[in-house]
Amino acid sequence: MSLSEELRGELAAIAPRTDCDRLAELSGLFHAAGSVHLRGRGEIAVHLDVAESAVARRAFSLLRHFGVASEIRTYRRRAFDRATRYQLHVAGDDAHALQVLHEAGVLGRGLAPLAHPPQRVVSRSCCRRAYLRGALLGGGSLSGPRSLHLEIRSAEAEGAAFVAAVAAREGARLAVRDRSGHAAAYAKGREAVADLLAAAGAGDSLLRLEERAVMAATRERANRLANADHANLVRASRAAHAQLQAVERLRRRGELERLPAHLQEIAELRTRHPTFSLRELAARCRPPASKASAQRRLQKLQQLADA
Repeated sequence: MSLSEELRGELAAIAPRTDCDRLAELSGLFHAAGSVHLRGRGEIAVHLDVAESAVARRAFSLLRHFGVASEIRTYRRRAFDRATRYQLHVAGDDAHALQVLHEAGVLGRGLAPLAHPPQRVVSRSCCRRAYLRGALLGGGSLSGPRSLHLEIRSAEAEGAAFVAAVAAREGARLAVRDRSGHAAAYAKGREAVADLLAAAGAGDSLLRLEERAVMAATRERANRLANADHANLVRASRAAHAQLQAVERLRRRGELERLPAHLQEIAELRTRHPTFSLRELAARCRPPASKASAQRRLQKLQQLADA
């Protein structure tokens, strides 16, 4: 399950406690994922298009609470993954349904769609948090944990700017970007994303992000150490092979027996223990030598063999 799916699953399980919260969340949902369609003769239909069944059921439940009839339909997206999408349809011939959508700030006078709701919908802190939940449910995406990025899509830059303003009043800083075909309010980095998740009430998602960040950092450190160990082993193996070749050349030329005792000793130790590290070879010397001394003796053998 992706981070976005986990986030929406958590938010969909948070039940609003008051009608003002329900209206604000409904407003956030429709402003992030809703559309208004003209049907002729002045009639309209309002659709909500979401990625998951839990979000569709949440919107259905909110509308039913206000006595608004709606219908959930499914279709497969034309994109390569052919993912199932969920559409919630509200008929425009129901005066009560249009009144509820007007109260939620989805439709204005004359049934014109609004880029964002009026301030009365988000006048209280609880309503602002509910609006952010609805916007995340309808148009939110979260990616990470290495490079955290949280985004709330909107059809217009004005709507994205409104989301950013609502978030700012709840202590979360969002930037706004106007792209081709849509706009987005987004947060980058752990602190900014954490502030928005906290404002929306997604405490579990925040904890999962922290856990994944720790796991990713641990894996990265383990991989780095493993790669460093492997590189060290390769270098040591190549060095030992070159030292063995140097000892063999000196032995074939009859020069090894004429070398000082400490050089003969390190040559013999390297021949008998080709996989030993410098520290292990130094410990076998009599008397025991330092690692630096063992390295200098082996380097001397190589210089003599190459002369």
